[in-house]
Amino acid sequence: MQFYKYQGAGNDFIMVDQRQSRTLHRKDTEQIAFLCDRHFGIGADGLILLQHHASLDFEMVYFNSDGRESTMCGNGGRCIAAFAKHLGIQAGEAGYRFMAIDGEHRALLPHSIGPGGEWVELQMSDVGQIETVDNLPAEEPGHSAGLKTGRDYVLNTGSPHFVRFVPDPDALNLVQEGRAIRYSERFRQEGINVNFVCENKGQLFIRTYERGVEDETLACGTGVTAAAIAWFRSNGQTVGQADIPVSAKGGDLAVRFTAHHDGFFTDIWLCGPAQSVFQGEIDI
Repeated sequence: MQFYKYQGAGNDFIMVDQRQSRTLHRKDTEQIAFLCDRHFGIGADGLILLQHHASLDFEMVYFNSDGRESTMCGNGGRCIAAFAKHLGIQAGEAGYRFMAIDGEHRALLPHSIGPGGEWVELQMSDVGQIETVDNLPAEEPGHSAGLKTGRDYVLNTGSPHFVRFVPDPDALNLVQEGRAIRYSERFRQEGINVNFVCENKGQLFIRTYERGVEDETLACGTGVTAAAIAWFRSNGQTVGQADIPVSAKGGDLAVRFTAHHDGFFTDIWLCGPAQSVFQGEIDI
């Protein structure tokens, strides 16, 4: 099987072009988990299939590193757009239009950023419901639960996210703290991605524990998006446009959106680099 490796802000993915023939299928959980294994396989945070779509430029099918098909991946969506360009798929005047598990997305590639790299702006799904919680979830004995200082936020930006603002994300035992929330009573069954965020002079700094990977990842696109929207709301802002820089461990991203009186966030764009790393073949 021929594969391609891409990364977006350190979030890395195995890409497989399945427009002509399908080597991998949704039920191939063990096979996909093997390919994502960093010791025995290729190694990645996830695997993405690029497939034919009847009315759009292509379809994106995303799997977490545990081999299970998952919800939307923002950095994966940006990487598949760069992959499509490198495959020679022609974008329309409005950019690429592709189908993902949460619906149709649009991606713009305004310029390249060196060999194999693209600046990609991905339009995310609208966000209409943000839950604020004061005491969720209950702390486990011996856990600081992220040095909680105020309200937490729960929202879905294509994938479900829990956002907590803390004085210093780097001071946390991220895996321990994230796992305590992800496996708390409320979220244990479906799982949730957990983000610890701080703000300094208008820029956000984020660390993310991802379900399905069950570890910290260097970046998470839907998490970055959730953090930007939650920060806007946490500052008491309810209406207007915003363009918020967000720094993850793997690189810098930006989120822009429009907030409305009815509580909806629309025209949400996740922006940042997507880079081809290498390609090869593997026997499966």
